[in-house]
Amino acid sequence: MDFKLTEEQQMLQDTVARLVRDSYGFEQREHFYRSEAGFSREFWQQLGELGLCGVPFSEAHGGFGGSGVDNMLIMTELGRGLCLEPYLQSQIHAGGLLQQLGNAEQHERLLPVVTSGELQLAVALEERQSHYHLHDVQTRAERVDGGWELSGRKVVVIGGHSARMLLVSARTRGAARDEQGISLFLVDAQAEGLSRRVYPTIDGPKACDLLLDRVLVRDSDLLGEPGQALAALRYQQGRAIAAQCAEAIGSMQEACQLTLDYLKTRQQFGAPIGKFQALQHRMVDMRTELELATSMAILAACVADQADSLERSRRLAAAKFIVTRAARFIAEQAIQLHGGIGMTWEYSLAHHAKRLVMLSHQLGDDDHHLQAYSELLHSA
Repeated sequence: MDFKLTEEQQMLQDTVARLVRDSYGFEQREHFYRSEAGFSREFWQQLGELGLCGVPFSEAHGGFGGSGVDNMLIMTELGRGLCLEPYLQSQIHAGGLLQQLGNAEQHERLLPVVTSGELQLAVALEERQSHYHLHDVQTRAERVDGGWELSGRKVVVIGGHSARMLLVSARTRGAARDEQGISLFLVDAQAEGLSRRVYPTIDGPKACDLLLDRVLVRDSDLLGEPGQALAALRYQQGRAIAAQCAEAIGSMQEACQLTLDYLKTRQQFGAPIGKFQALQHRMVDMRTELELATSMAILAACVADQADSLERSRRLAAAKFIVTRAARFIAEQAIQLHGGIGMTWEYSLAHHAKRLVMLSHQLGDDDHHLQAYSELLHSA
């Protein structure tokens, strides 16, 4: 099979790689991380000006018409640079939901400013008890004159502290964990009754918890049909998983390169420690895991935009499982081969390791996806 990039894809990758290299040095990243926003608004603006914010959107909606592979190329370079901007959450995950469930009026009103990067979105789907299950929703939406009234709590909303618009799942009918009755709403971040508790994640973009206390939204802010959002939520989470796998690949590539450079330069007993065969074997193991994970990330990118099916779901679950296991292995091995310096805050490897650990728990950990794969296999 030919895995060569097209000329346009190569240009896209080169553009993002150059932008990250020129604008996102490690010292600059530390400055962005400590800022109030937790990322660089200037970098986000550059993404918009170069048209990169529009890559995941169809040409009919003012975007680039990019595929899952195009998303993979962007996310790999952002992962390599440990970029803090919530590109995945806003442009790929939330943007995908808006494209899939939104009507013509919502598309016309919102998509132009989303594709340009002027409007940042965030998805609020998780709750304290949900544990990766999108159908476990206790947040309620009650019908009122002219709209809906939302009450409940959402947790770990990545990028939600800076987003101007939130996509919030809420139950419009049925009991908790029912698969029917889940709806998706557009909620203004400044809406009355909405409060946000902001906090830093382990080593990535800031997140927040949402408290919704009788937040009023209009009928025009309902995405799709009432109570029918779960299928779209699962489909778009699959696209987000494929993009997250690509981000992890970029971070793993950089962690491997940093480790190899360290083995070549660190002297012990009068020779570089990379000359010791035992350490060479461990470096080979890291590269082997990276190659396997890269293959699965490519597979995930290729199926991400396919029609929903059991086969697509199985492949995405398998990709997330293998990439998650590889990410944890490479993070642990890289730190062990570096020794104490691998844990110092002033060295970028420590941040890659923490980022890889965090990515391993977002959108489902390895146990969750192994179980999902097994259930899908038996249901075929």
